Amino acid sequence: MAPEAELALTGGNVLTMTRDHPRASALAVADGRILAVGADEEIRRWCGPGTEEVRLDGRTVLPGFVEAHGHPTLEMVITGPDILDIRPVTCATAGEALSRLREAIAAAEPGAWLGAFGWDPLLQEGLPKISRELLDELSPDNPLSVMHNSGHSAWGNTKAIERAGITRDTPDPVGSRFERDDAGNPTGAAFEAPATAMVLGGAIRPPDEHNFGVLMRREHDRLAQVGITTVADLGFRRDAREHVQAFYRSGAAKVRMRVYEVSVPEKRTDVTPGEDAEDLLFQQIGIKIWADGSPWVGNIATSFPYLDTPQTRSMGLSPGHRGGANYSRQQLTEIVDAYFPLGWQIACHVHGDEAVEMVLDVFGEALAANPARTDARLRLEHCGAMTPEQYRRAAGLGVTCSLFVDHLYYWGDVLVDGLFGSRAESWTCAGAAIEAGVPISFHNDSPVTPPEPLRNVQVAVTRTSRSGRVIGPQYRTTVEQALRAETIDAAWQLFAERDVGSLEVGKRADLVVLDADPHAVPPGEIGDIPVHATYLDGRRTYRA
Repeated sequence: MAPEAELALTGGNVLTMTRDHPRASALAVADGRILAVGADEEIRRWCGPGTEEVRLDGRTVLPGFVEAHGHPTLEMVITGPDILDIRPVTCATAGEALSRLREAIAAAEPGAWLGAFGWDPLLQEGLPKISRELLDELSPDNPLSVMHNSGHSAWGNTKAIERAGITRDTPDPVGSRFERDDAGNPTGAAFEAPATAMVLGGAIRPPDEHNFGVLMRREHDRLAQVGITTVADLGFRRDAREHVQAFYRSGAAKVRMRVYEVSVPEKRTDVTPGEDAEDLLFQQIGIKIWADGSPWVGNIATSFPYLDTPQTRSMGLSPGHRGGANYSRQQLTEIVDAYFPLGWQIACHVHGDEAVEMVLDVFGEALAANPARTDARLRLEHCGAMTPEQYRRAAGLGVTCSLFVDHLYYWGDVLVDGLFGSRAESWTCAGAAIEAGVPISFHNDSPVTPPEPLRNVQVAVTRTSRSGRVIGPQYRTTVEQALRAETIDAAWQLFAERDVGSLEVGKRADLVVLDADPHAVPPGEIGDIPVHATYLDGRRTYRA
């Protein structure tokens, strides 16, 4: 006896993201999976007295969006009640950011350690040069720590540095460093984790069993509202694992999670690859490494210098400045060799072209030394200054890339005018990656920019900044290519393509319903298409 559909969506425009049957008008769902996809009359044959029929009235259905590189367990804390949110998306101007800081300091309990996230002199033009002295002036009586919007640097005032126990004798943790003055004393600045985590210290209280569920539920609501049904956590920490698993057991989840544990120089993960492979909602699938830093901080490894401009001077960069990698070639090799032979997927944050070259060298050696890993799907993350030639090399190695195309929307003007000049034309050149044959995804790296998959599609198709400036139009993608980077290609990158990413019989019924077809609106308006509803396993998790 044929099963009866529990849910049927009819009268719409279904974009399946499959090659053979790209469009339909309806689909049916039973037991959390897609039962049928086709014309309305075909789908109604699966309906019975117990079927909920949703009339789409011409709306567009897509597979639920896949955020292939986010930080949900970080974002839920950073945007939680304990941390002051001064990101440019929250405080558009320097004045707003400083006012919010001063108000929080004035209201603080004596001795309480204050933390803020989102300092960005490139987008909040006019911010003073941040330093321990500035933070001492702002907060003379309380420890105060401030993290850059990129998450790659942080600063503490004198009380924060003292409370954190950072002295001239404190060694730089591997892969990160404390800035020091000529006498060797810490200035209060730190670059890259775990040094930045030490500077933040007690300003961030890790979630516990009492508040973890509240924070994660709010994070899932945020993701579901923009149509995301699968998110990857590219900086997962093992001390969150039990809390996350308990949250998923509670039945409150609205988004699947695929997580990548933070790497350490000596392999220490206590999870075995494939240990939770049968769990369709939560799985640990990889390890994350940061090969270099952030273009907005100045610590990316490039073969070319930054420009000498007011913007680079506001970052504290000297004329002719070039950044470097977080690890030596040998250190990176040792980390990859500690995890890769065990079966882990490796995802490596990289921006500068010199860092890309180093990572491709190390990946190539790891693949050659482990020929049994025929489907490794090694990942490069962000790929800001990666060149077309490097994409061709990545394709030859079977390496996949996740691109932060939203950089062009938020920082596009400053990339060209303030940081790199004509070299910025090829920043996150998605079209070159696709032409080279590299499977790609797009992401927002939240909390750096808010999760906005449709904005990513718009930016990839137009390569246009917020001011309307077009940057490297030769590297545009088509709408179809960009949608694949937010659905099936992103799912493949997470080893999830058998379950999600396209609308096919037997796959999980993860869906997003849009008020318009991204193919049918002007390209510059794709990011403004409203999300009407989101479904996980056929269960509605959001409705406008």
